[in-house]
Amino acid sequence: MADTPIPEPQDAVPPQQAAPTARKAEETQEAGAAREEAEAARKAEAAWNAWEAQRPVGPGPRPGTQTPARAVAGKPPGMPVPPPRPMAYSYSPQPPAEPEWLKAVRPLTPQPVRAATLIAAAVTGLLAALLLGDGIGANLLIVAVPAAAAAFFAAQAAGRTVRPWALLWAAGGLGLLVVPLLREAGWPVGLAMVAALAAGTCALVGGRSWYAVVLGPTGLFSAAPASVAWLVDGIKRRAAVNRQRWVFWIRTVGIAAGLLIVFGALFASADAAFADLLGSLVPDITLGDSPWRAFLFLLGAFGALAAARNAAAPARWDRIRTKPGKARGRLEWALPLAVLNVLFAFFISVQLVVLFGGYDTVLRETGLTYAQYARQGFWQLLWATVLVLVVIALAQRWAPRAGHRDRVLVRGVLGTLCALTLVVVASALRRMDLYVDAYGLTRLRISVYAMEVWLGLVIVMIMAAGVFGARWLPRAVAGSAAAAVLAFGLVNPDGIIAEQNVARHERTSKIDVDYLSRLSADAVPALDKLPEPLRSCALAPIAEELGDGGPWYATSLAERRARDILASRPLVDTSREPSSLPVSDARTTQCPISGVR
Repeated sequence: MADTPIPEPQDAVPPQQAAPTARKAEETQEAGAAREEAEAARKAEAAWNAWEAQRPVGPGPRPGTQTPARAVAGKPPGMPVPPPRPMAYSYSPQPPAEPEWLKAVRPLTPQPVRAATLIAAAVTGLLAALLLGDGIGANLLIVAVPAAAAAFFAAQAAGRTVRPWALLWAAGGLGLLVVPLLREAGWPVGLAMVAALAAGTCALVGGRSWYAVVLGPTGLFSAAPASVAWLVDGIKRRAAVNRQRWVFWIRTVGIAAGLLIVFGALFASADAAFADLLGSLVPDITLGDSPWRAFLFLLGAFGALAAARNAAAPARWDRIRTKPGKARGRLEWALPLAVLNVLFAFFISVQLVVLFGGYDTVLRETGLTYAQYARQGFWQLLWATVLVLVVIALAQRWAPRAGHRDRVLVRGVLGTLCALTLVVVASALRRMDLYVDAYGLTRLRISVYAMEVWLGLVIVMIMAAGVFGARWLPRAVAGSAAAAVLAFGLVNPDGIIAEQNVARHERTSKIDVDYLSRLSADAVPALDKLPEPLRSCALAPIAEELGDGGPWYATSLAERRARDILASRPLVDTSREPSSLPVSDARTTQCPISGVR
């Protein structure tokens, strides 16, 4: 006989309602306990206040009070026994819990600072105070070398292993500081300095994820305040243990510096040639600029200490784990991207028709000129390339990943999109060529041209990551950006701009001398090829900015070369004002600048 199931009572609580009911009961009990505790505290406070009112003011008991046979300890005889003092009742909310990702990335406690790190930081500060106050040139590279040494000593003391990527980042950061040594233009030099700082911090952090590559440079600034306490603690430890050693080194260095100053001054006063050589090598320091030199010393020393502190205990950005997005169905994921691929293919087919001789038809139907057609499309294609990278990142996050077929689908759809985007990049570069032929090359145009080339390289790396894996992709993208900045500075963009415009003037007799005169000394060799008086018109403002020059460590090679060219071929004088120069006029035959010497 089968067991007959027992029917569930009618008033039983369903399972889906049991948990909320239990929670409500617990909340009700907690609220009642809180009210009872508050009421008890209120009564205790009232009893204490009543006892305070009955306590005698002077010696002896109050009327109506009974003196106990045995006095309560700590209470005068005749005084009523006080009730227990109420405890203060206050609610202090618990602080919010620290996020798990912040716990994961927090740096470890570094080892005490080594003497080698302190010496390297002091040398960095001294070189910064002596060399960085007169301009930018080889001095940046000279100051960066002891700073890198301080970071190396700190990482070695912390037991960190020097890996190949760290060596590449360090070499790239120092290589980027060669650009200020070679070039005079501020815009590629500024880009190189920022890229050198980013590459150096990547060498200190040593991560491989997107978080480490993007957020790693912030570790240098967050380590700056902590480096002060690290320095003080290290000096206290070293002074307590090796006091005699510190006194020995201070005495030795002081004696050596004194001997150099005394005998150097004697030799300089004895021989004019030696004095001239010594004056060109040693920075000219006066009492008036001592606050500025002191600031540079602190900036260099504490910058090196911050780099060393970051190398000894970097933030561990690779420990952040990002959950992948919810996988979508194949149709839901692939259909929008397939439509986008069809649109790209249709656009590219039109571009191929134009590329193979259809310019006249397209221009006749649109009503645009040849230059307007090129100018109109480049910026839109540049933004299309950037948006494709965003689409690829989002599509990869929500891509289906149930099995092998899903992986093949993702690679096929995204690979097709990347291949079509490369054709769009080629079309944008072609439009820029047409634009430059019509209007000439400028700093903005050459910058966005280089940016478009780099975006094409990134798309190629994304395609390779789809085949070989994407573990190496973050560092490769960041490394390619640093390499692009280095190459951009080495190719001399101002010189290329000047050469292109000079060649365009030879073909069309059109030139914007006013724009070319605002270039840097990097453009002097190319502008020197212009015929007079256009040559003097373009070079006069540049020669005025060059001035008499600075010390060897604050002068670029381009500035020295420009000064030599202007000294060998002096500028000519002209007759009219600069404002009367007709720009881009084929009939311009005179350079309308007066007062050029």
